[in-house]
Formats: sequence, C-alpha cells, structure tokens
Amino acid sequence: MVDQLNQRCFCVTIDPTKLAHSLDDMAGEPGFSRQLTADRPHLFSNVPVFIEQTVLEEMTAIVQAIEHVGHLPLYKETVLSWAPEGADTDFGAIGALMGYDFHLGADGPKLIEVNTNAGGAFLNAYLARAQAACCSDVRIDRRSHDDFDANIAAMFAKEWTLQRGAARLATVVIVDDAPKDQYLYPEFVLVRELLTRQGLETHIADPRDLQVRDGALWLGRTRVDLVYNRLVDFALNAPEHLALREAYAGDLVVVTPNPHNHAVLANKRNLTILSDPEILRSFGAPSEVVTRLAGVPLTRLVTHRNADELWQARKKLFFKPLSGHGSRAVYRGDKLTKGVWADIVEGDYVAQAFVPPGERIIELDGERVARKVDVRLYTYGAVPLLAAARVYQGQATNLRTPGGGFAPVFIV
Repeated sequence: MVDQLNQRCFCVTIDPTKLAHSLDDMAGEPGFSRQLTADRPHLFSNVPVFIEQTVLEEMTAIVQAIEHVGHLPLYKETVLSWAPEGADTDFGAIGALMGYDFHLGADGPKLIEVNTNAGGAFLNAYLARAQAACCSDVRIDRRSHDDFDANIAAMFAKEWTLQRGAARLATVVIVDDAPKDQYLYPEFVLVRELLTRQGLETHIADPRDLQVRDGALWLGRTRVDLVYNRLVDFALNAPEHLALREAYAGDLVVVTPNPHNHAVLANKRNLTILSDPEILRSFGAPSEVVTRLAGVPLTRLVTHRNADELWQARKKLFFKPLSGHGSRAVYRGDKLTKGVWADIVEGDYVAQAFVPPGERIIELDGERVARKVDVRLYTYGAVPLLAAARVYQGQATNLRTPGGGFAPVFIV
C-alpha cells in the first residue's frame, strides 16, 4: 500500500494560503511566508511521503534503544574517551530537539545519522498543519502537529528545570553564526515568536555578541538564562564561541543541545558501538535493546589497518567524516577515486554499510520523475515530537532540488 502511494499518488496537498497565513501570523510579519519561499524555492515539496504506523513505531523503538544505551556507564565512559575536552561534564540538560534520520526499505527503517541541532522541525510543523489528505486510505494524525507548540515550550522548560531546578526561566537566546545568513534563519524567527508568546524574553544572536561578566552570560544588557544552540561547532571550540564556551563550562547558563549531548548521542564514531551487538552486550545492553539496534547499519572507523579491506568493499559502503555536518565531505563508496580515498584514510572517517534511501515519484513540469527520500524523527527524551521527510536528488539530502524539500509525513 505505502509503496503504491509513494509511486502513484501525485496530488498536491499543501494549502498555500493556509500555510502563508499560519507562518505570517506566527512570525508577526505580513509577507514573511512570501519572502521565505521566494528566497528558498525548494524548501517545501508539494507532495507528502507515506509511511505505515508500524514503521513509525519501529523508528521510535530504535531511538529509545539508542538513548537507553546512552545511559549505560561503560558506553558513556567509552564515547567520552574520544569526545572533545569539556564534553564529559553533564550539567543535566538532555538536549532539545534531537533528530534521528532514517532510510526506509523493505527490511524496515535503518538509522543513518543522529543530530543534536536538527533543523526544520518548526517549519515542518507549520507545513504539516497546512495539509489536506489526498488519495485513498490515508489519514493525517494531527495530534503531534497541533500539540507541537505546547510540547516545544514544555521541552525548554524541562531543560531549564533539569539544570536549574525551581528557579525561574526568563530569557532565551537562539544562537548561530551570522544567524541572518543561515538558510534556516526563518525558523529562528518562528522559535523566537513561539517562546515570546510563552512569556519568555527571546532573542536571536551571533555568539560574538555574547559576553561573560559578573558571573553570568550577557547579550548586551540582557542576562541570558538559556541558550538554544544551533551552532555546528559541537564542542564550542572556535575562537568566536569563547564566551559561550566559558559560560557553558562554568555552569553560568543552560545550553541545549550542548557538547555533552553531542558526545553521548551524536558523535558519528558512536555508531561503531551502536551497530555492534557484541560490544553492546559487553556493555550491559538488554537483549531487546540489542535486537532493536539491528536497525543501525554496521559502521566502522576507517584506519590504516583496515584501509585495504574497506577499499575492496567500498561499493557497499558510505563514508562520513567524524567532524562533518550537513552532508559535507560524505562519499558513496562506488563513486570514490584513489585521490579521495587517500584523503579519507588520512582523515577521521567512519565507513557505514550503504543503505539506499526510499523513493518518491513526483510530477515535475508535467513529467513523472524519481526523487530520494529520508525521514527525520524529531524527539525529546526519546519521545517523538514530529516526523518529517526530505525529498531530494543527488548523493545526500539537500533543500535545493526542484520538486524536493521538506515534505509532510502521512500515516497509512
């Protein structure tokens, strides 16, 4: 049923007027939606992606298994041994808006990557609310969409409480490098307005504008209580992030997600453990957790010792840099040249068993064409907040494919 819908259902489900009104209203800016889509013509796909309820449940089970392992003492000791300096301290916050990316196939969902600063959730929530069901045998479960704002507010409140107890949360700053230049800057605006409506003074800022003084982190004259961190400098090591790093290390501000969250859950090297049943058992993972983690493709660290073996098997592998983000410097093994391979061996890479992405047939300029699909599950504390898809063309996900972009997930 799902395969047939993804191959044959071409209806356009977005109500553009509803989406525009929703985004303009939340942003508090008439014309916000028009400018958003004008500058980013391939941000939203016109078609939904269909998945079965059982597949969504399997994805959730994999997420829960990963976060269960994240609490095992031997696992934490191991992954923190290769984490950046300063990531070993746990201040309490567990990481706002985790993102778990899956490829879906006949043998079930396979986890491709874990992200601590997963973008797109807020845009996808509003996109999903502007959908109408189409084709037959389809329902839209709107509970996660309708409850999204309240769940996000509760998430930030919980992150604050985990680190600060009963103290009052008053100010939040959304932080990224040159935020107005970021492709997903409009999402920052939505977050700011959502939290402002919850009674929190909320700002968007470049980390260069932050200062540590008088035992606190400041943005101008505003004392910062909590930072919603969208930086891809996961360890906060860059010189321009010094103030934020100092405040985080000194427990002067709540940072979420933070270097500890990334070290425990999202460092790509951790996949070498999460995909190895023998290591998981030796660390004390229950049998049901090990079984669920069969959904993590086998991943190995690339070393000089195993380089020849991995080169011979390269056509069945996908190579990712440990320090990479946003699909940068990733390579399909069957596309590798000898020169690139030499760089991989000398760099810090993992080799992951290649799992082909799903496929969605779309209509583009009157023709039916195939596009690749992955599904991202946004979670907090291993509880799903939202599921969304990305429709794309090329080696890795992007938001620049004609006919592609973020797509709503319909449950069959």
